[in-house]
Amino acid sequence: MKQPLTFHEPTAGQVIDCFNLRFSASEGTILLGGADEPYYEPGSPNIIYFREDFVRSALHEVAHWCVAGAVRRTLPDYGYWYAPDGRDDAQQAAFYGVEVKPQAIERVFCMAAGVPFKVSVDNLSVSPADPAIASFAAAVEGEFGRMMTNGLPRRAEAFRQALSDCRLRQYWLACPDSASHSQLAKVS
Repeated sequence: MKQPLTFHEPTAGQVIDCFNLRFSASEGTILLGGADEPYYEPGSPNIIYFREDFVRSALHEVAHWCVAGAVRRTLPDYGYWYAPDGRDDAQQAAFYGVEVKPQAIERVFCMAAGVPFKVSVDNLSVSPADPAIASFAAAVEGEFGRMMTNGLPRRAEAFRQALSDCRLRQYWLACPDSASHSQLAKVS
């Protein structure tokens, strides 16, 4: 009797491979893990760094890249501000405002890759009981619904399709700890 196929969540290396195969030549952009903090560095190639070997960080940072327009992609970290943990209420509200679309796209990527999704408030000082989190999650869900109905931005759709193709080709059927062609960066 045949055993059913068991899908595993992709490793960071598999997500890197999937992204780089799709975008390194066409967009001159590569995805690289192993960073202490996420960062976008324009250049030749453009580099999207994500935290350590966290798949969700990779998918989130690619979502930001998919939202950034041509001018923003010429700027370090797309020209955006970033305030670390400990934001005040106004800073956290601003964070929620700019994160709705990227997190909705990240949710699409998670779905395509078979990775659980949960909104990120990116601030350990925010109480999990804060009602603003529920409002933010609802806004992300609303944007996700609109994108599923109206379509994704071009690069987001291309990566969604690449993730789906990798998964359907059984790219990450092997054990999650199996060797990958990619290496995580040693970022200092």
